[in-house]
Amino acid sequence: MKVKKFIAKNMPEAMNKIRKELGSNAVILNSKEKKSGGIFGLFQKKSIEVIAALDEEPTIRKTNQSTKPVIDHTVQNINKMTENKIVLEEIKQLQHLLETQSFQSKNNFPPMLEHAYMYLLDQDVNEQIALKIIKGIEKELHPDEISKEKIVRQLKIELKRSLEHLSLDGLSYKKQIIQFVGPTGVGKTTTLAKVAALSMLEKQKKVAFITADTYRIAAIEQLKTYARILNVPVEVAYSLEDYRNALISFSDYDLIFVDTAGRNFRDPRYVKELQQLVDFEQFKMETCLVLALTAKASDILSTYNQFKEIAFEKVIFTKMDETATFGSILNIGIGENKDIAYITNGQDVPDDIMKPDKDFISKLLISGYEYA
Repeated sequence: MKVKKFIAKNMPEAMNKIRKELGSNAVILNSKEKKSGGIFGLFQKKSIEVIAALDEEPTIRKTNQSTKPVIDHTVQNINKMTENKIVLEEIKQLQHLLETQSFQSKNNFPPMLEHAYMYLLDQDVNEQIALKIIKGIEKELHPDEISKEKIVRQLKIELKRSLEHLSLDGLSYKKQIIQFVGPTGVGKTTTLAKVAALSMLEKQKKVAFITADTYRIAAIEQLKTYARILNVPVEVAYSLEDYRNALISFSDYDLIFVDTAGRNFRDPRYVKELQQLVDFEQFKMETCLVLALTAKASDILSTYNQFKEIAFEKVIFTKMDETATFGSILNIGIGENKDIAYITNGQDVPDDIMKPDKDFISKLLISGYEYA
């Protein structure tokens, strides 16, 4: 029996290779999906590995009663199971093709542009934003000239053009009080420490901390730990009066960083509680909403909308290193016309934080498409 392993993009391609090399009598012994390439486990390519065999001498049994050969039914059963598996796989491939064609008929994009559009949707980019980007590419490329290389180049151009009106320059340093708000689990306290450390190292600013996150004792201790490391003072505000007194005591500092409680802000009452604890009317205040890229795009937008009652100027996205889906950057930046101050990509203070320029965001969004 001849046994061989085949690697292909999908089952139909594998079957073509098997038929070409082993013939139509070959049987599949095993198949499995594989991933390869990528960067740090991201943007990996999918393929299928198939083990096929060819019985070059069919199994035949002879009996004394008859000279007619008896074919081994085990081989017949394997062939039957293999044929069923192939049919199912081909049905799945056909279904995927029909789904793609239905989208093509809806948008009337050429197939390669349709693929790019579907990629943006897979990245959780808002449908209207994705349509605008692909239509922009369609205007620039003649149908006979469309190639993946040209689509990649135009995608970068269209994304950067869409981001032109946004400020991506970090803090303005025009306000003394820098306040961080956002839901629980997004990494507000660590992000605050990163931005504070950058301000001290790059701008030589004199910095102080206030925490109004009295909901969790661990959050207070975490900020106190960062304060000791950075050698900066910290005050705990249990009430609006405490908060205002802390601002007065730190009035001679260049920057006062304020950490607020992380709660389930899907409930509007928590936003109102925050307004009762922190004075958002301060004219010397700049507020940043912290959102985690690991959350679903719909949840990120829902949280964003809950915080609209609070006057925040910029958004900080965290946990870039923990996901391969980045559409929310466009949904908030372009869709909500909101400036993006920073993106964080790890836990290290102050290293794992960056000011994301247009080139960085465009490359981040299409990296999965470029290497697919």
